[in-house]
Amino acid sequence: MPEPGANEDTGTQQVPPEINTNVPQSARVYDYWLGGKDHFPADRALGDAIAEALPTIRTQVRAQRAFLGRAVRYLTRDAGIRQYLDIGTGIPSAGNVHDVAQEVAPESRVLYVDNDPIVLAHARALMAGTAEGPVAFIQADLREPETILSDPAVAGTLDLDQPVGLVLIGVMHHLRDDDDPRRIVATLVDALAPGSYLVLSQSTPDFDPDAMRALAAASEQGGIPNVPRSLADTEPFFAGLELVEPGLVPMATWRPDPGAEQDPRSVYAYGGVARKP
Repeated sequence: MPEPGANEDTGTQQVPPEINTNVPQSARVYDYWLGGKDHFPADRALGDAIAEALPTIRTQVRAQRAFLGRAVRYLTRDAGIRQYLDIGTGIPSAGNVHDVAQEVAPESRVLYVDNDPIVLAHARALMAGTAEGPVAFIQADLREPETILSDPAVAGTLDLDQPVGLVLIGVMHHLRDDDDPRRIVATLVDALAPGSYLVLSQSTPDFDPDAMRALAAASEQGGIPNVPRSLADTEPFFAGLELVEPGLVPMATWRPDPGAEQDPRSVYAYGGVARKP
């Protein structure tokens, strides 16, 4: 079987030369945990090291994906949102933002942003919108929100004079405090029209400090920043916004699907959805 990214006919690597696949990247590690095929030995090694520190990591990332689906479904079906800006997209898998939104409203538009060129290559190849709802992709870094907002693809895909669903799931813990994550979120939210929504998740040490300390250490050793935050340190991301019930809560308990209830502390993350007044 060819390595991920290899051409099945020639066996030659179809990876842009500027990408160092010997260095793990968070999106590819997530892909490994989710059972995907777009990862390399360095990604698998780091994924295994983190799984040794936190054996439930695969359950945790699947719970994160489920939260994404519930939140986007709520925004599309109940809040009438028809356009999304998803930053930190990750390698395509089941239940992407446009999959969920366009199942409810085919005219929903989505702009995906990720800083890994491999992610964007797969996204462009695998994620297509509907005739009514275009899907676009840009390569950019969350730490540079002004660069994201000024990209022509934003104006080409989204109407920032109308409400937007801003999706920041599974990405905030990759921002160090020195990156000023509160400013980053505020900059993005400030650019959106009233009636827009923020969907955000943040890993936390509140439920199992030792496990999260070990996870963060393993991730940092692999070169990927990992900053779990307490509830008190997560709340400021929603400053000035109106939290949707049930508020900022353990992620597994945010409007769980019928029959899917689980121990609220079994997933070490908070999740919330909030409206810009």
